[in-house]
Amino acid sequence: MGASWGLSATPKIMTMPKISIIIPVLNEAAIIQKTIIPLLDHSDIEIIVADGGSIDNTQALVKELGVKLIISPGGGRSNQMNLGARIATGEILLFLHGDTQLPSGYQGIIREILSQPQTIAGAFQLKIDGEKWSLRLVEIMVNWRSHFFSLPYGDQAIFLKTSSFEQIGGFSQLPIMEDYELIRRLQTKGKITIAPHPVLTSSRRWEKLGVFQTTLINQLIILGYFLGIPPVKLAQLYRGK
Repeated sequence: MGASWGLSATPKIMTMPKISIIIPVLNEAAIIQKTIIPLLDHSDIEIIVADGGSIDNTQALVKELGVKLIISPGGGRSNQMNLGARIATGEILLFLHGDTQLPSGYQGIIREILSQPQTIAGAFQLKIDGEKWSLRLVEIMVNWRSHFFSLPYGDQAIFLKTSSFEQIGGFSQLPIMEDYELIRRLQTKGKITIAPHPVLTSSRRWEKLGVFQTTLINQLIILGYFLGIPPVKLAQLYRGK
């Protein structure tokens, strides 16, 4: 699949592994171009937008940018990301939320981390685009959890080799917690490394209900998952249904 990790057929020329960036979206017209445009000037990456059935202008905006657009017939973020991975041509997969921007030089950071012995996957630290002091506390808690428990979530842009993703069977078909469940399986295979650089994610979901309430809901969902509450029920609770 694509170029190999190492020397190409031409002597003394090192082939850098290609990175496929998979972006699952649903009605992200307000922000999707802001996420994609900074990624367009790099020839060593592939951008795949996996749409879950947007009814706004998301698909048209993606097409204007000239990147790959696929429609996931089943909907659901895990389906979207698995479908994107299935058509990806890169040796590395990077799963990026539609409201999250990568740091400068992310390609080199990712390749360096995945070249480390025993490392099977990685993610970035989290920075939230907002001025409230409470958001700084969320960042501290998220980054502390990531470093000490090697447990990043999807908004931290999880990345791994395509071969590793295929070996563990991709994302489980869950309506929620698919990123958490993937990381827990990966932890049994190797080290999860957190890059000392942050992605910048939108504060919109914290702003919608408030920082405290959003954080509390997130923790209750995790607790419910551990207690064996069906993911379908957790997804309904998370979305307020």
